[in-house]
Amino acid sequence: MTVTGMSLVVAVPAAVAGAACMGLASAAQARATKEVETGKPLDLTLFKRLVGRPLWLIGIAATILGLVLQLVALAFGPLLLVQPLLVTSLMFAGLASARLERRRPDRTMSVGGLLCVAGLAAFLVVARPSGNSETLVSGGALLPLGIALAAVTLVSLVVAASTNSGSWRVPGLAVATGVLYGLTAGLMKVVAGQFRAGIDEPFRHWTLYLVCVVGPLGFLLSQNTFQQGRFLTPALAVITALDPLVGVAIGLSWMGESADGRPLALFGEALAGLVIVVGIALLSTRASHLSAESEMPPAEGETAPDEPGERPDSDPDDGYGLAGTAC
Repeated sequence: MTVTGMSLVVAVPAAVAGAACMGLASAAQARATKEVETGKPLDLTLFKRLVGRPLWLIGIAATILGLVLQLVALAFGPLLLVQPLLVTSLMFAGLASARLERRRPDRTMSVGGLLCVAGLAAFLVVARPSGNSETLVSGGALLPLGIALAAVTLVSLVVAASTNSGSWRVPGLAVATGVLYGLTAGLMKVVAGQFRAGIDEPFRHWTLYLVCVVGPLGFLLSQNTFQQGRFLTPALAVITALDPLVGVAIGLSWMGESADGRPLALFGEALAGLVIVVGIALLSTRASHLSAESEMPPAEGETAPDEPGERPDSDPDDGYGLAGTAC
């Protein structure tokens, strides 16, 4: 299947609307997870503590709607187009989070989010993604990228599970979540194509069953990441940067999609990626600065204001705007 004007008319709005839903879901879930006791990474009982909380259920509903819209976008557009558009969820999440916490959006964090979106737009303009396959390569061609993704995920989980330091645990959880989300998106595009061939077609292939394992695992990791965070945007920036990056790698390596590979275009794509990295770094640095301000003791005679969702046993914030907790 090739990319046509009509397919883009469907894919782009669906992808942006899906990103908006995902941003709202992340903000709602992040706030809800701070209202329950913090557990270890991969703690399945976290869901038990969250079920019944209205804000978390709103987040679940937004997640489902976002996934449906993402499936629609993937059914009509290539991974190289749809996945980078998910970076716009940063903007929606930042606005929703500020609204939920009854505060104004931080200007510096807003600039960081805008840099991420600007870098994304530049990448799409320069890369000019093409191809829209709905089938995976077979055999040994799956192994190089598959082994790399499995190794990154495993190492990240080992780091997150083996340390009490939030400075290591949080990025480990965020990296693993981003990789699993990107893998899920790539497989979902294949499943969407199979559904177009017949309602029972996906059940005849391994991709649907792998999605049913990888997707929920990524969601569980995201809830653990959000729970330990004081500021949502930096954590989400790490996840949403890796998600499309993995999606692009799957499109190029497993699905025969292509991007402009001329030297000048490659330079532009690398520069756009650098802008996204700068945006993420700005978000993380600002979050750390705000955390340091909140950690300062109040002046004599003053009382420290309560932070929304802050727990008395939480550890100091790490460099990612996320609070680490001991196992």
